[in-house]
Amino acid sequence: MSLQWFDFVGFAGTFVILAAYFGLQVRKLDGHGALYSILNLLGAAGILVSVVYAEKMNWPVFSIEFAWIVISLYGIGFSLKRRFAKPTV
Repeated sequence: MSLQWFDFVGFAGTFVILAAYFGLQVRKLDGHGALYSILNLLGAAGILVSVVYAEKMNWPVFSIEFAWIVISLYGIGFSLKRRFAKPTV
């Protein structure tokens, strides 16, 4: 088995998602915070790169990583909206 550059990008993406999840479990990251969603977005994008450049397309992995990116973007938007919302009196 020979690894290509995109395999290493995929491994890095996997590591980032696992690190974010670990940070959530040990309460170092807030699951509603932008950082958690950004890490998930970057991780999913890394895995998606490895899927797209692979010799054979893995459609189930592609679809879940695409969904992960969409959900992460929503989480980032929600977090930023909450952060910059005007306080109600």
